[in-house]
Amino acid sequence: MEHRDVDFNILLATDSYKVTHYKQYPPHTSKVYSYFECREQRTDPAENRKIKYNEAVFYGLQYILHKYLKGKVVTPEKIQEAKEVYREHFQEDVFNEIGWKYILEKYSGHLPIEIKAVPEGSVITRGNVLFTVESTDPECYWLTNWVETILVQVWYPITVATNSREQKRILAKYLLETSGSLEGLEYKLHDFGYRGVSSQETAGIGASAHLINFKGTDTVAGIGIIKKYYGTKDPVPGYSIPAAEHSTITAWGKDHEKDAFEHIVRQFPNVPVSVVSDSYDIYNACEKFWGEDLRSLIETRGADAPLVVRPDSGKPLDTVLKVLEILGKKFTPSENSLGYKVLPPYIRVIQGDGIDIYSLLEIVEGMKQHRWAIENIAFGSGGSLLQKLSRDLLSCAFKCSYVVTNGLGVNVYKDPVADPNKRSKKGYLSLHRTHSGEFVTLEEGRGKLGEHGADLLCTVFQNGKIVTTYTFDEVRDNAKLKDEDLLP
Repeated sequence: MEHRDVDFNILLATDSYKVTHYKQYPPHTSKVYSYFECREQRTDPAENRKIKYNEAVFYGLQYILHKYLKGKVVTPEKIQEAKEVYREHFQEDVFNEIGWKYILEKYSGHLPIEIKAVPEGSVITRGNVLFTVESTDPECYWLTNWVETILVQVWYPITVATNSREQKRILAKYLLETSGSLEGLEYKLHDFGYRGVSSQETAGIGASAHLINFKGTDTVAGIGIIKKYYGTKDPVPGYSIPAAEHSTITAWGKDHEKDAFEHIVRQFPNVPVSVVSDSYDIYNACEKFWGEDLRSLIETRGADAPLVVRPDSGKPLDTVLKVLEILGKKFTPSENSLGYKVLPPYIRVIQGDGIDIYSLLEIVEGMKQHRWAIENIAFGSGGSLLQKLSRDLLSCAFKCSYVVTNGLGVNVYKDPVADPNKRSKKGYLSLHRTHSGEFVTLEEGRGKLGEHGADLLCTVFQNGKIVTTYTFDEVRDNAKLKDEDLLP
């Protein structure tokens, strides 16, 4: 699996201040050991959030290792380039040229570090260790925290996957309550985020993280990331359907919106087709065009090829309820065994405007109150799914917990007086499951006593080689919803 970016220079992929840190550790330091976690939530009574994010889905480290850290990443040319950049950048020679030349000569440019991590896709309670990093050569103690910058960027796929899974949990809960079945769940939240992210790489990483939980995406970049860096048993890990955009409707002119609708529906008779219907008047489109003029055409479509009506403006909950109400008058709904209304199988709705985890929760709750089954609807989410996130959402942090100085191991930590939530862990760490199934992080090397069973952290990277990998199917399996996730 050779997918490394040859133009990438690890010597230039760190925060500026880290270039000077090799001079700052205590003299005769021979090891630095650090860890990554999603810190526990702040216990702030003022923040009475509906969405708790008590757990995190661990995902994306494998991508970073393959793309940026494995193999020969140090070359004479990269050392020279970094030396020149940092001389100008700092206006002084502070670059550790000797240290990097040592790695080039002794390890042929491979990084002498070991990374242990939980399996990708694992759903871990916040406040537990997710991976550890340590130097494997006493001369390269400074390397552990040099790679912090690039490794902590795993916050992004972790956060997308976690937020997406939380939305899946909400959808599953309401599907069960209003339909009694989870059928179609993995197509209920479609990724509309390609144009809303900051780069092609963001699109690929974010889309792949969403596909852990769902199978619907329009962000094609995610497919390539998964196939290259993980692999699946399926030819592709994500699917889509033909769909209209405003240009394919408005190109017909305002007076021919109905003709546009009819043409598009006829073009795709055997697969689901989504038609954006708010170019002018969504309610007229539902009542007159779909509900009257084209009604007989829609009624000929099969359950596996429904028309999916897409509103794209207005207040999401109000619009969805009004669209369902109009369609319900024109296409008589049935009542399912739980007493909720279901439109005929040849017509459905997708709400793709203004969808984030909060509006999604509001809509499914509103539909439930108005006795509409959640099987009538799917959602599309763009910027809120892939872009409107930060490292702070899950409090992702990387901290040093153990060093060896003058041959003596020392458990180290931080404990800021002004913020107890930022207290860090001490010593060698391991992750275990208790008999009741809860996760626990053991500090100060206590996991080596063996009293809590096997350490869930396993070596994934050692001295430039990736030693453990996961397929995307394994990632999905690790992250799947469990029965307890659906409890109120």
